[in-house]
Amino acid sequence: MPENASAAASTVPPISIYGRIGITLGVKNLHSDQDAAKLVEARLSTSVLRSLLQHGLDESDVHELVIPRRTLSHRKARRERLTQDESDRAMRVARILALAGEVFGEEERALRWLRKPHSRFERRSPLDLLITETGARLVEEALHQIDDGIFV
Repeated sequence: MPENASAAASTVPPISIYGRIGITLGVKNLHSDQDAAKLVEARLSTSVLRSLLQHGLDESDVHELVIPRRTLSHRKARRERLTQDESDRAMRVARILALAGEVFGEEERALRWLRKPHSRFERRSPLDLLITETGARLVEEALHQIDDGIFV
């Protein structure tokens, strides 16, 4: 077998953005927006929040962007899943974390960019904008531009 053929056979295919989102949330079988919508509609487990923490968010980020601390305490005490709105917010945050990780190539660099205020966002950090879907779309657009080599 030629040397190049063996190298090609042993390479691992890149992880899709959906695979990255799934890893960030700690969920399986996420392959499309349709899968993401189904997971949100079925309501995510509170365990996804632990996974977001493992991928670089602080507890304060989770409480600000996904679910308030007191509400989370009640959900855990009652062994309830996140609501659809909370699940949607967790999916939004995971989507941006996954995209930033893909664009910057490593989680630490992505998190530094997400936490740093940018003039493009009126001196707010991209993470601050994730409080709304509209803000998340602005962050997503900036990440795509960075990935395409457009100065942001």
